[in-house]
Amino acid sequence: MTSAARGTPARSAPSQAEPLAHQVLAALAQHRIATTSQLRRMLRPDGTRQVLSRVLNRLRSDGCVDCTVLPGASRARTKAWYLTRDGARLTRDLPVLRGRPPYPITSTTAASLKTPHTLAAVRAHLAFAEDARRLGHEHGPWDWTPEVSHSIGEGERIVADAVMYYTLVESEHRRKLRAFVEVDRSTMSSERLAVKLIEYARLFQYEAQPVGRRRQAATGPAWLRWYPVFPRVLFVLTCASRARLANRMNDLQAMVAQHPLVAALAREVRLGAAVLEDLEQHGPAQAVWMPLTGGEPRPWTDL
Repeated sequence: MTSAARGTPARSAPSQAEPLAHQVLAALAQHRIATTSQLRRMLRPDGTRQVLSRVLNRLRSDGCVDCTVLPGASRARTKAWYLTRDGARLTRDLPVLRGRPPYPITSTTAASLKTPHTLAAVRAHLAFAEDARRLGHEHGPWDWTPEVSHSIGEGERIVADAVMYYTLVESEHRRKLRAFVEVDRSTMSSERLAVKLIEYARLFQYEAQPVGRRRQAATGPAWLRWYPVFPRVLFVLTCASRARLANRMNDLQAMVAQHPLVAALAREVRLGAAVLEDLEQHGPAQAVWMPLTGGEPRPWTDL
């Protein structure tokens, strides 16, 4: 699946010419919540934890960020960081966040409710980012946009956990890929997870009509306003036994086989599912993705 570039060019890692404090603020505005270790891997993969900690503590003293301690953390007290209202105001006009409103979290209670799912999404992003660096591809901190919402008609919307932008660099050829990413922590029923495929099928077919006007000739699917090619749909599963995760993948495959709208989507769009721990251990470019149309596991680019 190829497409043209949109927005800021993809980068495997941010330029170190920009102050690290500014990059930390931008990363928290983009990704909502991240641990010190995740921010280091995202922004300074060759740097030390101490450098990030000093920057974060200074930003906290200035009232720009705050943190919550992860439950069950070791004696090292793993902290998850997020923007305060003051920090969000500072990031409002950053070029890398153009069109993305800052996302302040107003209390440690609010942070604790969002932390598990948000950190799992950051883990998925880092698996792709570290694979990209290793392979010479392009996928950086600003190429993963969380919580992207699109209308699917009848007053309803689909909210993707993330939209991923990824550039494969093969010799002198560059291939631009996009994917909707759904991160599943096994907190909802398997049936509710599979219903997400119906929502993507509705997005694939949805054609918006001008408000207050008579119905006009179709101008094409609404998603063409944002994507030259409909993104892949990738499910990343975690927080359950291997047997339970396999059952959830089977239910996703059953939805593709049994629902006519989803079957039509699958004929045009690449659909796959993988276990988060496999992405972290082996890398997304390995044969760890189960095609939802059936077949043997393969890399996500070959679904």
